[in-house]
Formats: sequence, structure tokens, C-alpha cells
Amino acid sequence: MRILTEEAYPSILQRVKDAGFVVFESVDYDMNIIGERNPNGETNKFDDWIHILYLEDGEWNWHAFLCTTDAGKYWLNNGNTAILVHNKQYRGAYMIGKHRGQYKALVQRGNEVCVWRDRNGDSVHDYGQNEECGYFGINIHRASAVSQTENVNKYSAGCQVIADPSDFDQFLSLCDLQIENLGVDRFSYTLLMGL
Repeated sequence: MRILTEEAYPSILQRVKDAGFVVFESVDYDMNIIGERNPNGETNKFDDWIHILYLEDGEWNWHAFLCTTDAGKYWLNNGNTAILVHNKQYRGAYMIGKHRGQYKALVQRGNEVCVWRDRNGDSVHDYGQNEECGYFGINIHRASAVSQTENVNKYSAGCQVIADPSDFDQFLSLCDLQIENLGVDRFSYTLLMGL
């Protein structure tokens, strides 16, 4: 996990605004969850970031967690793999629930998300093809329960997956702050291309 600070307005939030999306900045603990897909990322590696930013007493708190926003090699090689469409904001698409009925995560329970279907079975993420929007179980969850993971493999079939379980626990505790302080149990997720 990285804790980031800047003198001025957080640059990642300015990127969200510049892309035409909403930044949640009117009340404390309204979480901005932003995925940042690495344009030079390696297949099967955790080389993207999930940021979570929120106001507390008028000051920005900014945490970043190493993750993947792409499916692992196992699923790519089996074809028809989901890749969450980037440069989109998925408003109210997520709630706290159980990933595959097993452990607490952010699960797609609200609005639809959009995916590209990579159908050729090779090890390359094919962006921009075969777009579908709907309910696909594209969750935000962790990889291993015991230690930071190096390779994505089966951990993501299209989900957004945090590499380190302690980072993931911290991420969920921040999501809980929104529910506890605002009574709002839906979360939006913005996915941007580019670090």
C-alpha cells in the first residue's frame, strides 16, 4: 500500500474530472475508488493500482494498492475472457458482499458494468473488441488469503484483484467508513487507462 499526499488537489481526482466523470467531494467519507490500468502492463502480473480517496475533516486521504485490472493468463488462454472496459465510471455498481460466496469483498450488485470479450485464447489482453454490458460478477477482491501474490493466474477472470491480503483488508476497512459515517452502501468505480 502507498499513502499519497499532495499539496494541491490530488492529481488522480483531476484526471477523473478531466475524463468527464464525477468526483465525490461534497462530504467526508464519500469514497472515490479508481482503478489505474498500466498501458505497458505484463500479462499475468499485478502491475496496476486501485486508489481510494476520501475527505476527512476537509483534508484528502489517498491510499493506493497494487492490483490487477486484467484477467490472468489461465483465463486468457481459455477464451471468452472478460476485460472491464476502461475510461468509464461505473456508478453505484458495487456493494459489500461475498466473493463467490466465500469472503467479504466489493461485489457487482448495483448497476451494470461493461466488458470486452477476449475470445482468441492467446496470452494478450485484447481491448476494444466484443463489448457487452450487464451483470458479470466483475468484483473487487483479493488474491491469496495469506501473502502477497506475484502472478495473477486464476485469481482474476476479469475481476479487479488486490495482490496483498493486508492491503485488501485496509481497502475494505476504508469502504466500511463510508457505510458507518454516511449510511451509503453502494460504491462507484472508475477505471482509467494510464499510470
